[in-house]
Amino acid sequence: MKQRDTVTMTGDEVGALLAYQRKVQIATINPDGTPHLVTMFFAAAGGRIAFWTYRASQKARNLARDPRLTCLVEDGEDYFELRGVQVNGTVTVIADLPGVTGVGRLIAARMPDIPAGALDAYVDHAARKRTAYLVEPVRVTSWDHRKLLT
Repeated sequence: MKQRDTVTMTGDEVGALLAYQRKVQIATINPDGTPHLVTMFFAAAGGRIAFWTYRASQKARNLARDPRLTCLVEDGEDYFELRGVQVNGTVTVIADLPGVTGVGRLIAARMPDIPAGALDAYVDHAARKRTAYLVEPVRVTSWDHRKLLT
């Protein structure tokens, strides 16, 4: 058996990591072909990664031109703790205010340290200047190095 087969996560394990982690690294393609890489807060929506950003941001401009992206959600500090999910895909744009606000609320719900009332006000205010996205997976790659010790 190949080591890749040993460390690959099951669908349930992938779902559990996406439900546990709050940050995703998102790589879009700049006009010159170089990657634009940022870390964003996200939520899972129907098994897909959902995030939002300001409409004038570089990633929004990149995704308007080319909807392809790569997302990385990872965890662990030491080699035998490393686990992650990489999603290559395209985005579905959510531009209507109720849809953008809905994604914002999903993300805000994952911020337990901030009072809900403050988050609601922030989401309502921020949604007016943002676009939301759902990542449509084309390829999902995963690994869990904890499996190497079993």
